[in-house]
Amino acid sequence: MTGENKKEKKICGAKAKAMFAYGIIQLGSGVVSAVALVAIALSLCSLKKESHVFNECVGEMQTNGMSSSSAVRFCNGGK
Repeated sequence: MTGENKKEKKICGAKAKAMFAYGIIQLGSGVVSAVALVAIALSLCSLKKESHVFNECVGEMQTNGMSSSSAVRFCNGGK
């Protein structure tokens, strides 16, 4: 009987190690996902600021007498 108990303990030990590794991998992937979401959120904030500046540029060029298409081209860096 002691031989059977040792085999069962070895099998349970291997399963426990595998489940622990699985848990660590799941936790790591959750952290990576959270970091990716934060990076996306920050990039959207900068995109919002950039679009605000662009809209201000177009508005200012239109008040200076440019047409809408000319103002957009100027604010995009065109001549």
